[in-house]
Amino acid sequence: MTEKKRLLVLCTGNSARSQMGEGLFRAAGEGTFEVHSAGTKPGSVRPEAIAVMREIGIDISSHWSKSVDEFAGRTFDYVVTVCDHARDSCPLFPAGTARLHWSFEDPAAVEGTEEERLAAFRRIRDQIHQRVKAFFLELGR
Repeated sequence: MTEKKRLLVLCTGNSARSQMGEGLFRAAGEGTFEVHSAGTKPGSVRPEAIAVMREIGIDISSHWSKSVDEFAGRTFDYVVTVCDHARDSCPLFPAGTARLHWSFEDPAAVEGTEEERLAAFRRIRDQIHQRVKAFFLELGR
C-alpha cells in the first residue's frame, strides 16, 4: 500500500475557504490524502461554511480553526493557499513541498441577508470544488 500524500489548505482565519477546501479535498481524495487546514490568524468555523458543505453531503461540523503554527516542522506534499494574505504570510515548508495558490474571495466578508451570505458561500464552495476536481484530474485520478 502506498503512503498517503499530505496536504495543507491555508487561509487567514481558517473559518471558511480553507475549511471548505479541507472537506472537499478529503472527499475527493477518497482516503488517499491526509488533509489538514489552518489559518495565519485563526478564528472559528463559520456556520455558513458548515451549512453549504452539508448541502453537498460533506460534514465539517466537527472542524475547528487551527493555527498554521501547529503544523510547524511537519512535512507536506502540497500546501494550498486559498487567499492572498495566507500566500504572502505563509511560513516556509521543507524542500519538496509543492505550493499552490488559488485566490478566492472571502465569503465571510459578504454582508446582507442570510440568503445573500449563503449564496456567497455556495459560490466560493463551488469555485473551490472545481479547483479540487481539476487538481485530482491532473494527478490522474
